[in-house]
Amino acid sequence: MKQQELAWWRGAVIYQIYPRSFGDANQDGIGDLPGITAKLPYVASLGVDAIWLSPFFKSPMKDFGYDVSDYCDVDPLFGTLEDFRKLVDVAHDLGLKVMIDQVLSHTSDEHPWFEESRVSRDNPKADWYVWADPKPDGTPPNNWLSIFGGCAWQWESRRQQYYLHNFLVSQPDLNFHNPDVITHLLETVKFWLDLGVDGFRLDTVNFYLHDRQLRDNPPLSAGDSKSLGVPGTNPYSMQKHRYDISQPENIGFLQTLRILLDQYEGITTVGEIGDDNPLQLMAEYTSGNDKLHMAYTFDLLNVHRSPGYVASVIEKIEGAINDGWACWALSNHDVVRCISRWGESEADQMAYGKVLLALLTSLRGSVCLYQGEELGLPEAEIPFEKIQDPYGIPFWPEYKGRDGCRTPMPWMSEAGNAGFSSAEPWLPVDDRHYPLAVDRQEHDSNSMLAHYRRYLHWRKAHPALISGELSDVFSNTQGLRFVRQSDGERVLVAVNLSDTPMTIALPEGNWQALSGHGFTFSVANGEVSLPPYQAAFCNHENG
Repeated sequence: MKQQELAWWRGAVIYQIYPRSFGDANQDGIGDLPGITAKLPYVASLGVDAIWLSPFFKSPMKDFGYDVSDYCDVDPLFGTLEDFRKLVDVAHDLGLKVMIDQVLSHTSDEHPWFEESRVSRDNPKADWYVWADPKPDGTPPNNWLSIFGGCAWQWESRRQQYYLHNFLVSQPDLNFHNPDVITHLLETVKFWLDLGVDGFRLDTVNFYLHDRQLRDNPPLSAGDSKSLGVPGTNPYSMQKHRYDISQPENIGFLQTLRILLDQYEGITTVGEIGDDNPLQLMAEYTSGNDKLHMAYTFDLLNVHRSPGYVASVIEKIEGAINDGWACWALSNHDVVRCISRWGESEADQMAYGKVLLALLTSLRGSVCLYQGEELGLPEAEIPFEKIQDPYGIPFWPEYKGRDGCRTPMPWMSEAGNAGFSSAEPWLPVDDRHYPLAVDRQEHDSNSMLAHYRRYLHWRKAHPALISGELSDVFSNTQGLRFVRQSDGERVLVAVNLSDTPMTIALPEGNWQALSGHGFTFSVANGEVSLPPYQAAFCNHENG
């Protein structure tokens, strides 16, 4: 396999699919693997390079698949292993790589490993999870908190000990200080590699190891950074997470994992990093070509959206990541959809969504697009009585959870439940999603969907936008510009994020207009002038 094929992930566009909400083949109201397989031609038509499937493993579904009870089987809700094999085959025939979520930091409390571990202190798996004695007064061993609210320790009466859970009480954390745990987890990774997957999105990749001494986290002080992506109403945001996550030993595990992955050709990983100092970890985890291939950044998944902020994020990552590689996203299954989070106040949300695509896919790194982003779907409104997300219920109404971005994909504007299922879906379809359905946009050359297809196919012909270096970052109050350069091609990208015309200076040189986002801009006298919500691409005549 050629080096370029092995590194297919560099600059790739990865389409994230949330299996419960994409395609429902058996019409029970919950999406499944055969439903995804049936829609893969649609995904391929977008011009993306790969799909990322959120968890479909066997699970009690208390956190919708992120609580795994069997790492090597498909939950019956989603189908069978044979269904997965067929999905991989169809995807590969369509030229799509297949990445799957790996939730290694914790399991479900219904996993056989935990069921054995919790029984006693002397069984063969007694040390497979993070257990600790109470303080003399019976309280938990330290002040660590769960992301989902409250104490991160749960009492187990049979062992007379607490176990650690960084998330739900039903999601006990595995003990990565135990080499037997690592051996068995690597076996589960190998299982999916042998089934033909092309990569893994590693959930909470910096949560694998904890401080052996179980030291208390210090409080967050005024001026301290807080980049964990948790709402301000959550007490988890009041600590510096110095000891519960992001331990130095995590590097060793990532290197061990990479040794396994390198036994297979063309495999990639993207790690989800939630930390007080994410850029430092991104650099550490992706440098040296011996750990992660890519790290997932949350810097564009928050509410900050000014051109100056975006430019500062670009410059910080460029300055920190060195030979590492970022993976960018504006939406995913955990945050409010970008068209609502960033574009709610914009005069033309659809035009704004189109220019965000140009910005996102022009940054140095790879890109994850979330299902429905290509339709311009706004965040769905879910009434309290319909909420499913265990994260949203305790923080309502200040934080409404993640259900609003997880509603069913709208396929048909005139069909019941937008063509997702003939049965009542597990989450309701928002009324605003019907006119944005795929069948409606398929026949509109000016639609968001049509724009995504044109633009993503155009981008493939420009190596500078895929793997080139990035330089010359400049921003004003309306937008920003930067240059991407690879061997033989130098491309300027200018983005107007505002609802008024913008003029921005060009770097020195003779720049010629390229298509991509259209020719609605002009280049003259060392400046590029753009209408509202437009992107300009120019190549250097001598580049």
